[in-house]
Amino acid sequence: MDHGSVKALRFAFVARIKRGWLRWTVSAGSFFVVLAVIAFFVFAPGIVERRMNQVVDTRLPSVDASTRELHDSLPIVDMHADTLMWDRDPLERSDRGHVDLPRLEEGNVGLQVFSSVSKSPRGQNYESNSADTDNITLLSIAQLQPPATWTSLLERSLYHAEKLSDAAARSDGRLVRIRTRADLDELVAAREAGERVTGALFSVEGLHNLEGEQGNVEVLFDAGMRMASFAHFFDNEVVGSMHGIDKGGLTDLGRRVFDELEQRGVIVDIAHSSHRAVAEMLDRATKPVVYSHGGVQATCDVNRNLTDEEIRGVARTGGVVGIGYWDAAVCDTTPAAVVDAIEHVIDVGGIETAALGSDYDGSTTVGWDTSDIAVITRELRERGHSEADIAAIMGGNTIRVMREVLPD
Repeated sequence: MDHGSVKALRFAFVARIKRGWLRWTVSAGSFFVVLAVIAFFVFAPGIVERRMNQVVDTRLPSVDASTRELHDSLPIVDMHADTLMWDRDPLERSDRGHVDLPRLEEGNVGLQVFSSVSKSPRGQNYESNSADTDNITLLSIAQLQPPATWTSLLERSLYHAEKLSDAAARSDGRLVRIRTRADLDELVAAREAGERVTGALFSVEGLHNLEGEQGNVEVLFDAGMRMASFAHFFDNEVVGSMHGIDKGGLTDLGRRVFDELEQRGVIVDIAHSSHRAVAEMLDRATKPVVYSHGGVQATCDVNRNLTDEEIRGVARTGGVVGIGYWDAAVCDTTPAAVVDAIEHVIDVGGIETAALGSDYDGSTTVGWDTSDIAVITRELRERGHSEADIAAIMGGNTIRVMREVLPD
């Protein structure tokens, strides 16, 4: 073999090695990219939720046996939790977040309102937000929700409604959807008979999910929507937000939607609506309205909380004010702060106006999850409230409103 042939063979051999090395490098690089993508979809949603839904170390008082017995006899209703937004099974106990069926059962919560969050602005705050950005789009993609939810606010809420229906269907009767007055009465009767059953009512947080179309009210109603707040953290086609740019009142579309919701038997929720819009809603209402979750300015002076005049307005409709447990609603994470706000609602609007609205799983920091809700019962009892009044506050008032508004 001559020198030229040897040189050619050597060149071919080296080239083959280089091609193989390149293929291995590309293959390894692709592998690590795929691995990183898989890790993102598997771990990122949980990491985000642990950061957003925290339970901070709060020195909770012990609940004595007699208070526990009272608590376990109460018709407890929580008007707001955003659990459906997160990538976990509502039927399974989770090591993150605030609400799932096992913890609801431990806390003796008889009826949980599950809300659909379909849009949330980047850098959201209580003062001023535009509608130009959205955090939920990336969350929908990261959680591998159906592609239709990546671009449609309506589809996100329909997905949440289906998620709740699926959980109820798989629960062996432990979780039941509440759509009508008859459903509610059956739930109350079952629990009074000692059955292990929890009600689930579907709500939406902000009617931007109508996508500007009144016809979508019917679509959401058919999916089980029985409570609706008009706004979230930004102005939309139906109303100005308490945290929006313009903070306007009801639009023409908003007025038509308001009347249709009342006609259909959907509970109107004034939470997050601008103070101007709240005044219009309270004046327009022919049925009880609710403030599903938040606080009162008298005990925690932040923009999103209700004024005394607004509390009186809700009371005039026969509605209820749901007090939350998170730091920005009651300016603390203690049972005492929650009951301070409840007692102010009672002082201004009467005992029949006080209710609970945790905002659990709503990117909130709280001092306890729903399994420990008996600490509120204990605080109310320690302050001398009667058992009848405690029963009204913890859920009786909200059940009364639901009976009056829900369809037959």
